[in-house]
Amino acid sequence: MKTCTRGNPRDWADNAVRLIDADAQRSADTHLLRYPLPPEWNIRLYLKDESTHITGSLKHRLARSLFLYGLCNGWIAEGTTIVEASSGSTAVSEAYFAKLLGLDFVAVVPARTSPQKIALIEAQGGRCHYVERPPDMYTEAARLAAEYGGHYLDQFTNAERATDWRGNNNIAESIFDQLRLETDPVPEWIVVGAGTGGTSATIGRYLRYRRHTTRLAVVDPDNSAFYGAYETGARDYTTGLPSRIEGIGRPRMEPSFVPEVVDRMIHVPDPASIAAARFASAGLGRKVGGSTGTNFWGACALIAQMRAAGRGGSVVTLLCDGGERYTGTYYDDEWVAAQGWDLAGPTAALEEFVATGRWSG
Repeated sequence: MKTCTRGNPRDWADNAVRLIDADAQRSADTHLLRYPLPPEWNIRLYLKDESTHITGSLKHRLARSLFLYGLCNGWIAEGTTIVEASSGSTAVSEAYFAKLLGLDFVAVVPARTSPQKIALIEAQGGRCHYVERPPDMYTEAARLAAEYGGHYLDQFTNAERATDWRGNNNIAESIFDQLRLETDPVPEWIVVGAGTGGTSATIGRYLRYRRHTTRLAVVDPDNSAFYGAYETGARDYTTGLPSRIEGIGRPRMEPSFVPEVVDRMIHVPDPASIAAARFASAGLGRKVGGSTGTNFWGACALIAQMRAAGRGGSVVTLLCDGGERYTGTYYDDEWVAAQGWDLAGPTAALEEFVATGRWSG
């Protein structure tokens, strides 16, 4: 009888999973905030505040899932170098988990990535490897992982696979648990953006699995391929242009985006995203990031449609990260003007919406 035993000792992997689970146990669930709307509308807007994760963003959930996925598939072992194609919040969160496990982490980033983003990755113990062309990030990350004998987390492929969409305290289950005692525990809409597509896939699948009547809307910024892919049905849809709203929007249709579970796509112009981020910040009493502005704009549009149809109920969206990361960009009037963005029109539309319930955005 022949036998063969692979390397990759289980003891280290068992302890790594324990460390990640212990990290999750040290954190309470993220808050579900109510945004103030006129009570006579009989519509409630909630924002799930993902900025309260220890690494400051929604991507903390994704990073945890990707590490557990790699560990439980036997792809991550003691001494494995972790590689990712990301210059944003995903890399920050992944660097945190790599450090927790005592592993080296390399983020493949465009050469023009801002020093602030680089500093956030490095503060979590990661290091950055630069490419001149953003589309080269994917292939370079795979090449580096092979060179190091490491593991490429590949968020854009694995995001929709790594999270248990049936529950297990995923973001969808958490939302419904937190709404349980509210006036409208089953929302009319959940509104999210798409970076990898993992969050929308998880929520859309969960809604169908639990047979909820809630519909899923995905908002998409300028330059992103997701709206065009949804509209045309083309899986290979590309724009070739980078999104200017950090955390969401991609120049190509990513493998983790599952359009079949999305009920509606909403295109949001970039000036509207930034105006909405500032407007929502004033209502909440705290700064939020640009992707939260994109979500907020889409939620307001849907609430106005509910009002016009005489429907009450609730709408849920995500507060993806805090605005403190963007004081030098989205909250800097000179920087905004340099992008050619005029926020006056979308700001007026939001003011009219809150005053009248009508939507001209």
